Amino acid sequence: MFLFDDLADIQLVDVIEMLGTVAFAISGIRLASAKRFDWFGAIVVGFVTAVGGGTLRDLLLNVPVFWMQASRYIWCTVLAFLIVLCFRKFLVHLNNTIFWFDCIGLGLFAVVGYEKALSLDFPVWVCIAMATITGIFGGIIRDILINEIPIIFTQELYAVACILGGLLFSILYYLNIDLVVIEIATAVFVVIIRIVATKYHLRLPILKGED
Repeated sequence: MFLFDDLADIQLVDVIEMLGTVAFAISGIRLASAKRFDWFGAIVVGFVTAVGGGTLRDLLLNVPVFWMQASRYIWCTVLAFLIVLCFRKFLVHLNNTIFWFDCIGLGLFAVVGYEKALSLDFPVWVCIAMATITGIFGGIIRDILINEIPIIFTQELYAVACILGGLLFSILYYLNIDLVVIEIATAVFVVIIRIVATKYHLRLPILKGED
């Protein structure tokens, strides 16, 4: 019924979630464009990338799915599409475009996922699990849709970065650090882990079968 949300009700965590939505949507749309999807297909891939993790999180937490309660996430995806459309030449020539936006989205969504579970009084281990699911699941769906091996199985310390970010959030929250500081520190920490792990090819040991 309503096309726009009441911006007066938006809190900091909502802003973080919107920024994460734009970042993840850009990564999805950019990857879809590399696969030569049409405009509609690219928007669908971008939207699924942005909301997939949060959708699974809310279903597991038994709460209303977040993007069905507010239209801003759809508009964030449209904005991401326009960014890719208007600056596609710049994004194409920007090295590792998908990687950077994926890192940013991962860090921001890890914070959102943790806080959502925390606000519902779930224990720490559930909060960390929700941080991880929110961060990684949209990318898994994206990669399946475009017929790629999910990035979580091929790149360095992807889900692990969310888990470590969740642990940092837990420690800082226990120490009664200001929530804004915790949010920023956690998001930056996750991004740094991804960058360092990728730069130095840090990854978990490979499980080998019989020789």
